[in-house]
Amino acid sequence: MTTKLTTVRSGALTTVQDSGRPGHAHLGVPRSGALDAPAMRLANRLLGNAPDAAVLETTLTGCALRPDQDVTAVVGGAPCPVSVDGRPAAWGAPVRVPAGSVLDVGAATAGVRSYVAVAGGVAAEPVLGSRSTDLLSGLGPGPLRDGDVVAVGTPAGPVPAPVAAPWPGPPAELVLPVRPGPRADWFTSAALRTFTSATYRVSPHSNRIGLRTEGPPLERAAAGELPSEGMVLGAVQVPPDGRPVLFLHDHPTTGGYPVVAVVPEPALAAAAQAAAGTPVRFTLA
Repeated sequence: MTTKLTTVRSGALTTVQDSGRPGHAHLGVPRSGALDAPAMRLANRLLGNAPDAAVLETTLTGCALRPDQDVTAVVGGAPCPVSVDGRPAAWGAPVRVPAGSVLDVGAATAGVRSYVAVAGGVAAEPVLGSRSTDLLSGLGPGPLRDGDVVAVGTPAGPVPAPVAAPWPGPPAELVLPVRPGPRADWFTSAALRTFTSATYRVSPHSNRIGLRTEGPPLERAAAGELPSEGMVLGAVQVPPDGRPVLFLHDHPTTGGYPVVAVVPEPALAAAAQAAAGTPVRFTLA
């Protein structure tokens, strides 16, 4: 019998995520996938799941789930209180959740996104080889709503013995290495100096599509508009207001604003956990 999780509280935004669906940009399909991929992989490893098994990604306010059979879960990523039927439970380590009990993943005490992994993985229907929710294209399962039911796969074996896991803390300051982008010459030399020397802050309007920043605008050296061109994960695009936007996993595959720089993928996990108001600095890689 398939184990099912009923969503008791969906939270601000809870989605199904795995390692995404790379290789489809030519079809206009973003990569999607867990924004903090290392957190997803570690939570899965603690349960004996495959590293890219689907998990639930919460945003700021967590979620609450009720299994219809006994399950073992790990809550990791952004630190948060965890409880089972109101009793405190471990964060960042396997937790046994009896059938009918409520696993409550509380609001993040730091960072933005927590990850709920379950032994066996979340068994949503794959689309283009991935179970990930893509907010931009609408592919994959929709964001969870109260009352939604999520299936759980069959565990590959017993949950491994508990180990001390090195969970990175959310950044107090987000330092992003950058390489010059294809349209860096669209900006003045003064703007390029500002870009790599000024301190920006994470805007509260950030989401899975992009991390928006607040700070000094970058002045263009070239007027006019670009025809739409391909966009990659980690591209730093500069819209007309001059404030850099870092493209994350649900980014569009094309765009018409100039890309001043590109952030290498390994640095993006920290961006996933940078809360609104976090200082941001761009440094030449």
